[in-house]
Amino acid sequence: MDQVSEFLGDDFDVMLIRILLATILCGLIGFERELKKHSAGFRTHILVGVGSCLMMLLSIYGFDHLIDNYDNIRFDPARIPSYVISGIGFLGAGTIMVHGVTIRGLTTAASIWTVAGIGLVIGAGMYSLAILVTTVVLLSLIFLNSWERLFTKGKSENFIHLIASKEVHIATIFNIFDHYSLVIKRLEIESESLDQRNIYIELEKNQEFDRNDILDEVSKIEHVTYIYER
Repeated sequence: MDQVSEFLGDDFDVMLIRILLATILCGLIGFERELKKHSAGFRTHILVGVGSCLMMLLSIYGFDHLIDNYDNIRFDPARIPSYVISGIGFLGAGTIMVHGVTIRGLTTAASIWTVAGIGLVIGAGMYSLAILVTTVVLLSLIFLNSWERLFTKGKSENFIHLIASKEVHIATIFNIFDHYSLVIKRLEIESESLDQRNIYIELEKNQEFDRNDILDEVSKIEHVTYIYER
C-alpha cells in the first residue's frame, strides 16, 4: 500500500477530482456543440478541457520536488498556463470556416477557448468559478440562440438559397428580382461540385413582395435543381 501511495503521489486524490470535474464540465459544453452538429463536439471539448487542466496541475504540482530540494530554483506557476491560452487559438482557428463572405464556426472556436480556461481554473482548484462559467456558457449557447431567432424573426424571409448547374446565367436570376423591383444586398456563389454550385441571395430589408411568387419564378429557371428557404 505504501508503494502504491508513493507511486501515485501525495496529491493524486486532488488531481483526480480536478481531472474528473474538468471532464464533466467541459463535456457538457461539448455535448451542446455535438447536438448542433458542429465540427468540434463532445470529445474535442473534453480533450481541450482535460488537457488544460493537466497543464495547470503540472504547473502547480509538477516541480514541487525541485523547489523543495534546491533553494536556488524559482518557478512561475503562471508560465505554462499562459502558453495554453495562447496556443489554444490554433485549435480554435481550425474550426472556423470561411464560405465566400460568410464565416462559420466562431462560436465553436470561442467555446474551445473557454473550456481551455475552465480546465485551467479547475486545475488551480477554483471549482466554484469553473461551475459558474460552465453554467453561463451553457445558458448562452442554449437560450441566447433562441432569443436571437426571436428578435430576428422575419429576417430569414430576405434569404434565398439555390442549387443550380453551372449552365444557369446569373443574369437570368437577376432579371426576376428586377421585374419585382427588388434590391439584392448580397450575392454569394459557392462551387459544390464540377457541375453544381450554391447561390446565396440576400435581399435588402423592408421590401414588400410575395415570397411565393419569387420562389415560383426562380424554380422555373432551367437547371435550377433545388431551392432552400432559410
